[in-house]
Amino acid sequence: MRSVRRRNLLAAALAATVLALSACTGLPTTGDVQPGLALGTSPEDPDFLPLASGPVEGAGPAEIVEGFVEAAITPADNWATARSFMTPEMAAEWLPSTGVSIDVSAATRSFTSTVEDDAEVDDGDTADVRVTFDQLASVDGTGAYSEAFGASTSSFVVERTDGQWRISEAPDGVVLDESRFSRVYDDYALQFFDPTWERLVPDVRWFPRRATIATTIAQALIGGAPSPWLDPAVQNAFPAGVQLARDAVPIDSDQVADVALNGAAAGLDQVTLARMRTQLQETFLAAGVQVSQVRFSIDGRTLDAGVVKLVEDPPDGGSLVLKDGAFGNLVGGEVTPLPGVSEEILAVTQPIIAVDVALDGSHAAVQLGDGHVYIAGNGNFDELDQRSSLVRPSMDPFDYTWSVPATAPSALQAISVDVAQNPIADAWPGASEVSAIRVSADGARIAAVIAVGGERWVVVSAIIRDENGVPTALGPTEEITQLQGTASGLVWLGPDRLALLADTDDRIVLTQIVGGTGTVESAPVGATTIAGSRSASGVRIWSSDGAVFARSGSAWSQATTGAQLLATRAGH
Repeated sequence: MRSVRRRNLLAAALAATVLALSACTGLPTTGDVQPGLALGTSPEDPDFLPLASGPVEGAGPAEIVEGFVEAAITPADNWATARSFMTPEMAAEWLPSTGVSIDVSAATRSFTSTVEDDAEVDDGDTADVRVTFDQLASVDGTGAYSEAFGASTSSFVVERTDGQWRISEAPDGVVLDESRFSRVYDDYALQFFDPTWERLVPDVRWFPRRATIATTIAQALIGGAPSPWLDPAVQNAFPAGVQLARDAVPIDSDQVADVALNGAAAGLDQVTLARMRTQLQETFLAAGVQVSQVRFSIDGRTLDAGVVKLVEDPPDGGSLVLKDGAFGNLVGGEVTPLPGVSEEILAVTQPIIAVDVALDGSHAAVQLGDGHVYIAGNGNFDELDQRSSLVRPSMDPFDYTWSVPATAPSALQAISVDVAQNPIADAWPGASEVSAIRVSADGARIAAVIAVGGERWVVVSAIIRDENGVPTALGPTEEITQLQGTASGLVWLGPDRLALLADTDDRIVLTQIVGGTGTVESAPVGATTIAGSRSASGVRIWSSDGAVFARSGSAWSQATTGAQLLATRAGH
């Protein structure tokens, strides 16, 4: 795992806001995706991007570099404004898209210039300028986001050109303060197939907001690769060697994205083409780019490509509660039982700590007051795990119940409904404690809160399965964010966001993009349990007095009272 030095800065930031930015193998079927937002645009129109000013006549070396760094807020025309602070030669060589350093604030940056041979600024022709800033995070050349705390320094060389100072040497990439990062960059979830070719798994990347975002996304997906931590659990439908034949993906008036491919795509079978088309269309939709369909072509000749059918999760039934002698979905103040599950749970005489219901509602993992984990459903109530200090269990979409002792993270198991225990290899190496686990709805990822060397992290890992779909190991551990406190609950909100009920100075709800930023808000008074949903805003909270709260705009709304338990649903 990466070693990241934490500073008091994070504790202060977290108190207010973490980073305010937070069977397909058969014949393909026909049919297209549905439109989303405005033609060829991201969720927020690029026209609203902040605008920077060009160089001021007579500005000194430090002022030129400061203006250049500030110009990162305007990525239009490949950062043309920033390039205006450079010599023509440097402007042609500079590569802004190699990455982003995200710092605390433009006000905390320091600019120090030294003129060659200690000459006066008015007399010298060359100056060195050092920029020091407090870094919070970074985005690499593929758009992958990671926290990166510490003081950073960049060095520039500035030369006098036609009487004006211009930058002749500069590091690639840009620097943005956290308050404006999310106004310049946005998160876009590239979609990759799981090993069964039946589900899509998101891989969040950050790109500048601009009208050509469809091209940027296609370039990242076609010929690109999943993030290294996710790679063991997913696959790309685009074969090696298939590339875009031109650096543009135009979208016509019928909202058809014209994707020109190179000759390597010739001769591909219909199933492969359908998977490629489905993967790219779903990526565009997830990114908020409106298309009715993707059309592939080679040298102007349209390729006949269908789409594949993906597994659809059942509708989200709302809050799952135990209330007034009933267990099931809370709908309009009434509890609707789950056939084959509710009666088994209601027959339990011990206190119930947690319930996680399978996606199809046929089974539920139950943790009782003795700490042991059981499986309920179809008239059975069987013990799965009787080890001590178990964390709340999590079911995956394949009916495996994931269970682990809090003090033995490496002892993670995935237990089938027939009580076959499958030890999971390579579970969080170096971790001394795990306080929460949650498998995603696609079954390809597991999120956890672990302790390593006295630090508590929210992490994700790929789930590796054998040819029969049995989970066998975890992939590399990817750190998402560090917690300055403890976590009493962890859930998924949609496919690429997590929510945590955590304790810092106060009890908070942290919503975190997997591979991105997070936001913090105060939890309702007495908050004890958290549950998620398929919606990114669908977090629910159960308080110690029996009230269940849901989001209502920017506030918490009380959905019901008198609940004895708030259950979760697999993958949420």
